[in-house]
Amino acid sequence: MLLNKSIELLKQNLLDKGRSKETIRGYIMDITLLDRFLTEKYNCPTYLEELTEDDIESYLRMLREEKGYQPASINRHLNSIRVLCKFAYKKDLIEKNPSRNVEQLKCQRKERVFLSADELDTLLESIDHRLVQLAVRTMAYTGLRVSECTKLTIDDIDLENDLIHVIAGKGNKDRVVPISGTLKPYLLDYINGWRVNVGSNKFFATKKTGELSHQTINRVLQETTYKLEWKKKVTCHILRHSFASFLVAKNVNVTKISKLLGHADVRTTSVYMHTNTQELKEAVNLL
Repeated sequence: MLLNKSIELLKQNLLDKGRSKETIRGYIMDITLLDRFLTEKYNCPTYLEELTEDDIESYLRMLREEKGYQPASINRHLNSIRVLCKFAYKKDLIEKNPSRNVEQLKCQRKERVFLSADELDTLLESIDHRLVQLAVRTMAYTGLRVSECTKLTIDDIDLENDLIHVIAGKGNKDRVVPISGTLKPYLLDYINGWRVNVGSNKFFATKKTGELSHQTINRVLQETTYKLEWKKKVTCHILRHSFASFLVAKNVNVTKISKLLGHADVRTTSVYMHTNTQELKEAVNLL
């Protein structure tokens, strides 16, 4: 079977499993690049059953040496290839999994970027786009991913019981996130006052499209940080880091943080348990 044909089968399988569009797009892009690399290398179409461990390692080596990819990005490509190979092996499209023994590269853990409470207040006050400002505030006070935030419907926001129902979040998992007393007045003011009436069931709705895109949110964030002359890059995911950091600073149990963030494994949450240099100095000075 041609590799590009198997990519289409994988795509349909992921759609059937309810995986998010963003996840599927990432996998398909990575594997398509592998197909192009091997087609150029051998000057002929690539067949799935002919894919070898050496082919995969050669591709990853190219990403590192020619493309200059960092270990984390290379490991992401390897993960995409593994998803395809596991699918093909399970469906008896190949006799053995060529990605099984390919090792990931070691990654140096980077200090997570996050906003302080004062920085968040400054950011929110400086955002000129009223709807984006509310979406940013919501993500910062709930830890929602931007895809989860923009997909929210009116029915997902339960302001009587102070709960947000995240339906089919990452990994196609549902979860419930409480609405804080700080955030609730802003949501009430929006839904009972200035929300546009466009016949859309999306909670964050614009008059033009009936929804709010993550591209718009990130664009406004970029424009705002430029206006503030910040060197710190602020994205929607940084808001999620900040939410976790606020909870860590309040000594909230990591298991509770993990549930709020929708992590399947509490070890994933450990990346948010960072400590800044000033906190380390203060700790040492206690001796």
